[in-house]
Amino acid sequence: MYCCNLTGRLPRGAGWRRAAGGPLLSVAWLSVALLRPTPAAAQVPRLKNEYVPSLADSSRHAARLPVLAGSVAVVYPTGLYLLGRSWYTGQRVPLHWFNDWPEWKQLDKAGHFWTAFHESRAAVDLLSWAGVTERRAMWYGGFVGFLLQSPIELLDGRSPAYGASPGDLAANLAGSVGLLTQQLAWGEVRLMPKVSFHRSPYAALRPDVLGRNLPERLLKDYNGQTYWVCADVGAWLPADSRWPRWLQPAVGYGADQLLYNDPARNQAAGLRAYRQYYLSVDVDLRRVPTRSQVLRRVFNVASLVHLPAPALEWNVRRGWHGHGFYY
Repeated sequence: MYCCNLTGRLPRGAGWRRAAGGPLLSVAWLSVALLRPTPAAAQVPRLKNEYVPSLADSSRHAARLPVLAGSVAVVYPTGLYLLGRSWYTGQRVPLHWFNDWPEWKQLDKAGHFWTAFHESRAAVDLLSWAGVTERRAMWYGGFVGFLLQSPIELLDGRSPAYGASPGDLAANLAGSVGLLTQQLAWGEVRLMPKVSFHRSPYAALRPDVLGRNLPERLLKDYNGQTYWVCADVGAWLPADSRWPRWLQPAVGYGADQLLYNDPARNQAAGLRAYRQYYLSVDVDLRRVPTRSQVLRRVFNVASLVHLPAPALEWNVRRGWHGHGFYY
């Protein structure tokens, strides 16, 4: 869901740096979210007469935690090993750092934040499903996004084409802290990071970097990515409020004309990159009442994505203007 060069590597001078690891781990998140049988306890309001787990439930939970821990202990190191063997196949150099903060209008950092947030969110949900107490699930799961994302910077840091990025580490940490802070403050997510994507004309001009087909462009083309924060305003309103919890205002951030990261090369191509800011609404499908467990699983996964909706955009080129149907 955010930019990652999956098909080839380019030197820094080409204006490209890989935003490491996010897509692979995001796919893993989607998989476990689909398989998770019920929404997380932290996402579902408790009732006064809530069901108290029986001894059978406790026994079932006791069996889930070792399975969960064993799966993570096997799958993640294996994934890192395979990534290191398949992607970082060239020369290795001593660990070094590279400041890529000025690049790509910081959209890659938004992607790191989004990925770490939802990986931490998935971890909290899965620990709760495995029977871990709510507070421990929040603390142990809250930093999982940072822990999963950050070791990949060690691989980047030993590659002559890249370098470990302080900005990526900061964005990873911010994503995990953003999830943990909300869980501690409210016991639920009220400010949900989401992403949307649309085709841009620039990928065709540089397909080796921005993608040759739709799956590649989903990961590579920053021009088509918009990152959102959707607010569950109904959570702050009185209990008798008629505001529908599924309807949420949203603010978004994107950029356009990002053909080259180097401003001089971009200008030589007749382009000048600029930022875009959006006001819109979103439908939180998790709040749509349904008794179907399948739909609940689908809706939980859909909470990663901002659904198409009318939007108001501001940028330095055109000022304020509207979109009847933006995605």
